[in-house]
Amino acid sequence: MIMNQLCVLYTWASYMTNSPTLIVMIGLPARGKTYMSKKLTRYLNWIGVPTKVFNLGVYRREAVQSYKSYDFFRHDNKEAMKIRKQCALVALEDVKAYVTEDGGQIAVFDATNTTRERRDLILNFAKENAYKVFFVESVCDDPEVIAANILEVKVSSPDYPERNRECVMDDFLKRIECYKVTYQPLDPDNYDQDLSFIKVINVGQRFLVNRVRDYIQSKIVYYLMNIHVQPRTIYLCRHGESDFNLVGKIGGDSGLSPHGKQFAQALKKFIAEQEIVDLKVWTSQLKRTIQTAEFLGVPYEQWKILNELDAGVCEEMTYEEIETQYPDEFALRDQEKYLYRYPGGESYQDLVQRLEAVIMELERQGSVLVIAHQAVMRCLLAYFLDKSADELPYLKCPLHTIFKLTPVAYGCKVETITLNVEAVNTHRDKPSGNTNNLPKSQTPVRMRRNSFTPLASSDTIKRTRNYSVGSRPLNPVGSPLFPETLNGADQQKLQVSVQVLQMGSACLESANNITCESLVSVSATK
Repeated sequence: MIMNQLCVLYTWASYMTNSPTLIVMIGLPARGKTYMSKKLTRYLNWIGVPTKVFNLGVYRREAVQSYKSYDFFRHDNKEAMKIRKQCALVALEDVKAYVTEDGGQIAVFDATNTTRERRDLILNFAKENAYKVFFVESVCDDPEVIAANILEVKVSSPDYPERNRECVMDDFLKRIECYKVTYQPLDPDNYDQDLSFIKVINVGQRFLVNRVRDYIQSKIVYYLMNIHVQPRTIYLCRHGESDFNLVGKIGGDSGLSPHGKQFAQALKKFIAEQEIVDLKVWTSQLKRTIQTAEFLGVPYEQWKILNELDAGVCEEMTYEEIETQYPDEFALRDQEKYLYRYPGGESYQDLVQRLEAVIMELERQGSVLVIAHQAVMRCLLAYFLDKSADELPYLKCPLHTIFKLTPVAYGCKVETITLNVEAVNTHRDKPSGNTNNLPKSQTPVRMRRNSFTPLASSDTIKRTRNYSVGSRPLNPVGSPLFPETLNGADQQKLQVSVQVLQMGSACLESANNITCESLVSVSATK
């Protein structure tokens, strides 16, 4: 029974990446393949799936130091064809190294891959290495979109140093014609009917989806069906300074301070000066963001999922109070801020999962102003600026400052605008690598720790927290968070339960020959 429960837990924890996936881009040049590759990679890394792009153009430029003309891409240029195939083989070997040596889970093979011969080569490689394959084909026959892509991206390509736009456009259009000669689109009815893929037609006007086989593939499809390339601007800011900000308390639902109200007035003036057409305004459901939006005098939407990170039992406490009352918890959070979960609350990892719906909606929308909170802003900024999980919890998001984000070809341009309204500094820098304050039963490793349920009354027996395998409980009996409410018989039952679960986890760990990440629930009931 216990082993079955552990197997279910482990399977659930690894359901997205139970085997590596190779995403293979397909399409003629200037169809937005690299744009989608980079954007998709940024999204997958943000939700916690290690992903990397392997752009074949980079390999080709390393093999051929100087690009001369479109003749290199002619299908009857045997020498060039040999070089291009060798570049593909080298790139695939790098994919293998990324997955086997660097812990990668998804590799994006960014190339034209326009022939069945090339795609069959990739499929054979994937089969030999037990990788799943998902194809993303970009089809576009709109000449205006193609021309705009060439002028925006290709003019600045390393292939065209110091060339004027007319020459670049002429050469690149001829390069496209070279590929058209041998282009074999995916055939969902016959040759490619058993493959997993999505066709993105004319930059998202239509989609064709075929044989989505697992959860991560469905995530990829959903994401690609929500992004667009229309010009827009995203404004991110925190609420005005709150009363709790003034006294250093975290969380809670306090109102704006006098300086906070002053910022809200300044924000109204700033937004009016921008003259943004059809601007949407989003807030959380907490008082301080709603009060900030009220000053704008425009309609706004309240999103519960934009609420600040839940600090659990530490809500409405200062960091000094947390350090005094829960020193172990304070030390653990400094050791691994992204994964640490407040007792009865959330972690940054939880918050990223909660905000995924916000990211999807931001990708669908035009211009939006999001009035949120410090931790929420960090998560949103990390997505748009491609920041790692280690960087995310320490991104600086000062009060009374606006982040203006403008999506560009392969990333996001960011401008920081300070409205010159005084406010307290709520940022805590990343601590040094000193582990002296870490509880003896813990080591500074990544740990996934579930919270216990806060008390409904003083008579309720406190439930022990859930712990990852390999992350021992912080002496639950007798600790500040878990007073000695269990009698001798119950304590003995608890110890037996822990031993049995740990034995079951060890068996599972040995069977899979990997580090077990499952969540093991340690419970005691009278």
